[in-house]
Amino acid sequence: MQAQDKEVDGGLLPDGKEASPSAQAEGSKWQRPKFSRKSLMKCCLVKWIIASTTQQGPGNSIDSDLELSMVRHQPEGLEQLQAQTQFTRKELQSLYRGFKNECPSGLVDEETFKTIYSQFFPQGDATMYAHFLFNAFDMDRSGAIRFEDFVVGLSVLLRGSVTEKLRWAFNLYDINKDGYITKEDMLAIMTSIYDMMGRYTLPSVREDSPYEHVEKFFQKMDRNRDGVVTMDEFIDTCQKDESIMSSMQLFENVI
Repeated sequence: MQAQDKEVDGGLLPDGKEASPSAQAEGSKWQRPKFSRKSLMKCCLVKWIIASTTQQGPGNSIDSDLELSMVRHQPEGLEQLQAQTQFTRKELQSLYRGFKNECPSGLVDEETFKTIYSQFFPQGDATMYAHFLFNAFDMDRSGAIRFEDFVVGLSVLLRGSVTEKLRWAFNLYDINKDGYITKEDMLAIMTSIYDMMGRYTLPSVREDSPYEHVEKFFQKMDRNRDGVVTMDEFIDTCQKDESIMSSMQLFENVI
């Protein structure tokens, strides 16, 4: 990922290294994604949606706008979501069909996130990472994620600019949402990622790796040495330091 503020491709899991649920080997439901952009299928959350959509079959040509009345939470119109995201209308329709099938109420809860990531990373413990990621999507702290929030977040992660992605990453690391990242915040996120990746990843992960990452990040990011990192410090340091941008790929690899 290059440190320049432009739209970049959303390849989040490197080819050949992505973990997959056992269901992936059972049939062809993963082989024909609805999206033309191959990178979309490297995102666990999108795979979860696409699997549900494919299980339903190709469906008919009824416009997804007509389906919105079938759920208790009624999302915004597709035109408005298309304007707010980088997704096409067809992509939004496919995402919505899968989302509705998995979450008939129109809302997704934290337990669903935990289930998704436990399927894609069965070799580790995804509980805490799923908790932190859910909170990053659940902006209003309601305990449930609406379809609108879901696709807006995915749009940033998959097709946003470098700055937009870094702002989203800052929000993930800012656990208590006070506008600052502490060492404790970053260590909690890093540890949850390593816990989820498991002990059998290649190359193998040492137990002190999360701590080493945090120390390295803070030494460069906390410029005024006040013990916290602001969003400006975070974004500016990441964009100017190639080694940190490379390390940030660890975060992108597990969305």
